[in-house]
Amino acid sequence: MMSWLPSFPYPPSGEGYWSPVTSTLNWCEEDYYATTYSAEIVNSFTNLAFMFLAYKGISNCIQQGHDRVFLASFISYLVIGLGSFCFHSTLKYPMQLVDELSMIYTTCITFYATFSHGKSPQFAALLLLFLVCLATFITAYYHYLKDPLFHQNAFALLTAIVVFRNMYIMEANIRPKDRPLDESANAKDVAEQQRINRRDVETRRTMWKMIACGLSFIAAGFAIWNLDNAFCPTLRRWRRRLGLPWGILLEGHGWWHIMTSISAYYNLTWGIWLRHCLSNTYDEFELIWPSIITSVPVVVRRDKDALLKENEKVVKKTT
Repeated sequence: MMSWLPSFPYPPSGEGYWSPVTSTLNWCEEDYYATTYSAEIVNSFTNLAFMFLAYKGISNCIQQGHDRVFLASFISYLVIGLGSFCFHSTLKYPMQLVDELSMIYTTCITFYATFSHGKSPQFAALLLLFLVCLATFITAYYHYLKDPLFHQNAFALLTAIVVFRNMYIMEANIRPKDRPLDESANAKDVAEQQRINRRDVETRRTMWKMIACGLSFIAAGFAIWNLDNAFCPTLRRWRRRLGLPWGILLEGHGWWHIMTSISAYYNLTWGIWLRHCLSNTYDEFELIWPSIITSVPVVVRRDKDALLKENEKVVKKTT
């Protein structure tokens, strides 16, 4: 198979530094074939995508002054990457719990960010208590069951609730038709209304593009991961025929890590931008996203001079 490619053969798999395996899951990547210190080297190092994007998100939250709940979300997102790295390196059950339960905790933080905004302090406190109890229950029950399907379903349900809730908030609040032009207003107010409507049209369009990209990444990653599970023996044979480094490209769970890290980053960044759009800081921040292919979006403070010039343009149109 593609014998013309320069490659070298896979070393044999075997026992390693962290043996024996105690996790309830083991993936299609062969164990300890590259080094005795990492059980699944590709599945381990593809988590660098989580770590890089977490660093980018944490830095952005600190530098741009976003709500602290999103800083906590990105720190928890970093723990997912670190936990997954340790899990796939060791295939030990405690590291599996760090990997999988940090996914639940991160989703609970984003759940709080979504449902607490604009609510009373009493509601926010009760919501926080509910989520702490929910996370504790999921942790204890999963540790009791040791069934990965329970974790996966709990994570998927919480994530779906957060995503659909944010979609509803976006559609309910960022729609020009919800703010029809008042023709009886003076020219300056009409011009400002038109500017806000144009801004909201562009914002919604870009947000839907972010949602489409995020869902596409996670859907593609999930499909590749399932192919990895369904055709593992075949894929292992193909990898060995291809040799290294080309066989790495057929590590489906590694692609899952890369794609879910990007999808989660999009979701968190969308949440940050949506929060600014719902607050009095809408015009003070903007989304920077030069290219879908070569960059990821970031929410930054707008240049004060540029904002002043834009306001001056609105005034000139009305005079």
